[in-house]
Amino acid sequence: MRVGAGVAAVAGIGLALVAGAAGLGFAIARRLTAPPSGRVYNLTIRGVVRHEGRDAVVLDRNSSTVAPGLYNLWLEDGGWVRLGPVIGEDAGTVTRLVESTEPADGLTVGQRASWSGIYYRDPADAGLDAEDVVVETPVGPAPAWLIRPTENATNDWAIHIHGLASPRAGTLRGVKVAADAGLVSLIVTYRNDGEGPTVGSGRSTLGATETDDVRAAVRYAIAHGAERIVLFGWSMGGAIALQIAADREFGGIVDRLILDSPVIDWYATIAANCARAGLPAQAGVLSRPWLKWGPLARVVRLRSAVPLDRFSWIARARALSVPTLILQGAVDTSSPPAEARRLAHLRADTVQLETFRADHTLGWNSEPERWRRRAREWILA
Repeated sequence: MRVGAGVAAVAGIGLALVAGAAGLGFAIARRLTAPPSGRVYNLTIRGVVRHEGRDAVVLDRNSSTVAPGLYNLWLEDGGWVRLGPVIGEDAGTVTRLVESTEPADGLTVGQRASWSGIYYRDPADAGLDAEDVVVETPVGPAPAWLIRPTENATNDWAIHIHGLASPRAGTLRGVKVAADAGLVSLIVTYRNDGEGPTVGSGRSTLGATETDDVRAAVRYAIAHGAERIVLFGWSMGGAIALQIAADREFGGIVDRLILDSPVIDWYATIAANCARAGLPAQAGVLSRPWLKWGPLARVVRLRSAVPLDRFSWIARARALSVPTLILQGAVDTSSPPAEARRLAHLRADTVQLETFRADHTLGWNSEPERWRRRAREWILA
């Protein structure tokens, strides 16, 4: 009886461990594919001071607020504050110069705010004249911004693809470069991104089906006169751009890729984001069955499985033939810099890597002039 009881106890522990692992994998898969949610306003403006005739804000010190460069504070009441360089810091706070505020008199102590690298709210805010257009995708109409350069216009287009849980406004940092270089820019949305069509439960398929919507945008550009296309992809938008660049349909038309913090391998990215969330990086393995196997993917409320292997560009390196510039944060905690280095090493003939001392998609913010110069050189190469 004792042996039997012991076996039963061990079996019970084993089942509990299996159930716990399955539950954690399910939770990770759900979080990865979750529909876009609102901003988290986890900062408080601790003080507003004057510095050489200009406003500056005092914030709690953390790895984001001390980072060099240009950033935005999105305010809970709907306004925003563009921030410039750090002008003072101590053990608990950091003081940053204010570049501009909206509304102009909207800066007060105690306001709750959200830190962001998304510097421009919309095209007008970036000094760009945009036309609202619609791209007909396989799942319905997707709104897009069409921006034509004011001078030196050509039949060259740039298509700008935002990342997971990020609005299209985030790509405007690159749109200004394309416009200055004379390219027509199409800034796209896609299914379940909060601006494009909503499909099913509203969950992301990590680029698997979203790529179809961006393919429709490439066809839109060609139908409207594009003879050469540069794809700007941010984070998951980079993964989408890589898929499209490998399409035979667009051979000779898609001429360049500019990828900021791209997802080069979902397995590595999932592991990095588990670590970012305080879990063991290896926990990411537990999510794979929930994403890759159809019946479990449907439990997660996805319509179909996500073919993660298709996004493994280390394994698929030989399939990349389009000249590619990767703009990568050296301290990116979401898209591992090691993957970008590996791809650049494997395809030194095609891929160039430019690194910044920045976290995920914040290279432009850390060194705007260098980011813009490098991207412009690649466009015009």
